[in-house]
Amino acid sequence: MQLGLRSWASVHPERIAVAVGGQELSYQELELQANRLARVFDSYGLARGEHVAALLPNDPFLIIVAWAAYRRGLYFTPVSTALSTPDAAYILGNCQARLVIAQGPAKASLTELPGLVGGAVQWLSYGGTVPGYTRVEPAMQAQSGGPSDSECAGALMLYTSGTTGFPKGVWRPLPAADYAGPPAFAADLISIFQLDAESRYLLTGPLYHAASLRAVLAVTSSGGSAICLQKFDAEAALGTIMGQRVTHSQWVPTMLQRLLRLPDEVRKGYHAPRHRLAFHAAAPCPVPVKQAMIDWWGPIMMEYYAGSESVGMTVINSQEWLAHPGSVGKARRGVPHILDDGWNELPAGQAGRIYFSGLTHFQYFGDPAKTAGRTSPQGYQTLGDIGYIDAEGFMYLTDRMDDMIISGGVNVYPQEIEAAIIELPEVADVGVVGVSDDEFGERPVAFIAGIQGADPALLESLVRTHCEKRLGTIKRPVRYVVMQELPRSAAGKMLRRELRKLVNTPAVPQEPA
Repeated sequence: MQLGLRSWASVHPERIAVAVGGQELSYQELELQANRLARVFDSYGLARGEHVAALLPNDPFLIIVAWAAYRRGLYFTPVSTALSTPDAAYILGNCQARLVIAQGPAKASLTELPGLVGGAVQWLSYGGTVPGYTRVEPAMQAQSGGPSDSECAGALMLYTSGTTGFPKGVWRPLPAADYAGPPAFAADLISIFQLDAESRYLLTGPLYHAASLRAVLAVTSSGGSAICLQKFDAEAALGTIMGQRVTHSQWVPTMLQRLLRLPDEVRKGYHAPRHRLAFHAAAPCPVPVKQAMIDWWGPIMMEYYAGSESVGMTVINSQEWLAHPGSVGKARRGVPHILDDGWNELPAGQAGRIYFSGLTHFQYFGDPAKTAGRTSPQGYQTLGDIGYIDAEGFMYLTDRMDDMIISGGVNVYPQEIEAAIIELPEVADVGVVGVSDDEFGERPVAFIAGIQGADPALLESLVRTHCEKRLGTIKRPVRYVVMQELPRSAAGKMLRRELRKLVNTPAVPQEPA
């Protein structure tokens, strides 16, 4: 089976494929270790189509696991190290992992996981000894580093972020057993992000996240080098771009906001002529933030709209965005459809549910009801977003189906309220959720984090006054809760389920009578 990784290991074996902190992995070593681990999977009797999972921090070994699983025709599921023990156990059990590789430190208790997950699971540890686990390094050392004669293509089975409920595994059929083309996780990204053997890509987020993992696998498929931060720090990220001659970088909007809040002298010292593409996704980017980044870095910003479900993808470059501010671009994969509540196609400019057709259907693993909830009668599938397409074909997101607030029979979109509040330079972050109301059914509540040093009482007053000017009565929040920091996932997505919990606690200040 011919793979891009194997070719690059032959062409430039000493080139760094992945670097995290002080750890570097050459193409030769990545090829060798992926082959050895694939043979370890064989030794445990794993069959094509079965599942392996990894609970690993940002470490080059995670990429070894991904390539090894791919070469054995297995499904690979990375699990966030930030999850609690019950949440990690849920994913490991739900994905039916036959083998798990874990490394501390992790928020989850590694010693408790086997008892919670149960079943016939092989538990391996990497980078240290864990009671009840088998060390993976000796097992790999005992294997040959050459390729197996029985390789076949596997796939990723990634889990949604679970921002509103339990995460869901996104499953698609494996490629044909004799498939020899580029891996599905790499082909489209190599083209869209213009990756090649000269690319030096900076990963700012966690490797276990879907977008991050797919990007690094695409880089190693195309022969470039992936430089990964162990933990995001705005100033360190700038230094890495300059010091490591980065050509491509990946961000989420909260990171861009932190870059913009760096001291002027730090920002003025930024000089990176090789940095030619900075792409971002995962959450809506406020228009003022995107504009400020283009003003600073020039027209190298690229935004895309996609998701773990891979139902479709839109892309927009800086020049297009400047002509269509707020848009997430035109469709590059899949055919978009905007549907009303009766499943009718809506004309340009009218907001409705965003669906796509034209790509292989996904399923939520073991959950046909939730799959059906993301599939229209026509067979189109959705990520769960609401938006519209203008007359030129550019898509705009207005909100999430699951987040919409129905107040007095009127649809209120939290994203619209958040966009109004984030206009204030004193606001660093904002999240809006609905709260039950006897008269209206639901009313919006705004959670706000101010910039460093902001006075909470003054900030609340400022935001309240701003909303009274900017928003209609039905859209104005009935409460304003000032927090030090809002709950977001490692991928930058707002954890609205956590905000909803806070709404129902006595600690949340009530609107004065």
